[in-house]
Amino acid sequence: MNVFTVVFGGLLLFFVVVPILLGLFSKRSPRDYLDWKPTISPEAEIENDVDDVEQMLEAQNAIRRRRGRPELTEEDFQAKVRADHEELRRWRESSS
Repeated sequence: MNVFTVVFGGLLLFFVVVPILLGLFSKRSPRDYLDWKPTISPEAEIENDVDDVEQMLEAQNAIRRRRGRPELTEEDFQAKVRADHEELRRWRESSS
């Protein structure tokens, strides 16, 4: 067997096996290693999501007004999403 193959095969094995073993036997969480902290609070994240939905609905209603179609309310949109989810569920069940 070639020395080159042995050396680089060993290095590859080392760089694959060692991190796996460190992960398995470590007492620290990945969050500790990365020193990860959320950038914003969950409450601010929810507020941003609500604002995003309002902005998207307003943008869609502006397009609908230009086309002469009736505006959508949030309830109409939620009903459409539920209907789409139901249709996807029925499609998945029929294809299984």
